[in-house]
Amino acid sequence: MWEHSAMLPDLEYTRRGPTGAPTIVLLHGIGHRREAWGPVMDRLAKTYDVIAPDLSGFGQSPAFAGGVRYSMDNACDHLYGQFERWGAVKPHVVGNSLGGAIALELGSRGLVSSVTALSPAGFFGPVNRFQALVPLMLMRLMALLTPAFLLERLAQNPTARKLIGLPLYAKPERLDAESTFGDSLALKHATAFERTAKEGVIYRFDRHVPVPTTIAWGTEDRLLPYAQASTARARLPYARHVPLHGAGHVPMTDDPELIVRLVELAVEEGSTRVLR
Repeated sequence: MWEHSAMLPDLEYTRRGPTGAPTIVLLHGIGHRREAWGPVMDRLAKTYDVIAPDLSGFGQSPAFAGGVRYSMDNACDHLYGQFERWGAVKPHVVGNSLGGAIALELGSRGLVSSVTALSPAGFFGPVNRFQALVPLMLMRLMALLTPAFLLERLAQNPTARKLIGLPLYAKPERLDAESTFGDSLALKHATAFERTAKEGVIYRFDRHVPVPTTIAWGTEDRLLPYAQASTARARLPYARHVPLHGAGHVPMTDDPELIVRLVELAVEEGSTRVLR
């Protein structure tokens, strides 16, 4: 196990679903929190053992100790340790954005049974990686500089709520005031945001993934535009590539029914391969 493992706190997480069912781990994006999976959590938990953690330094999970890089190797080693803690042997992993990149990295290491990556990071070019970073940093700056009471007031205004959610969702009006305020606070208090963003600027995914893999991309993604899906298709030609028509960067909110179907298919394929 990783030499820094003793320096890392355990992740906070939500777990639902029947004991003994296939386990699914849901990984959110940078600056987000485990509640991002709310639109699909209960539906998946009817059939599966579902674990949604706050990644280290986001939501309610403490950050890596100072001096520990937010590299993919460290993130994967840390999550593997959490899998052991949860009793999740080769779970099926679903990730969005940063979480999608981590899911692919876990798959490339053979640590999971299947991967479903939703608008994953790691397929941008030298220019559009900054097209993603700039709006993210502006969102972070706004959250940091705006007092919590004002963030709450903005979240209660339908027009402001739509503007806040526009970079992430094709249908930001679906978010209620409580969710918007909670997401804003999570971004404001994300202690690992800058350290993660620093690693993200130089990150590129170009590895073989030897487990059933689905890459799904919102055609209305404003943060990691849909054009990057063609790069993912070229690097992972053996994966299933699915356009999410009318969905944005966080498609669990825009089209939860389709996301659930894709995850169900991935779990079925991954479980069948294990049985063989």
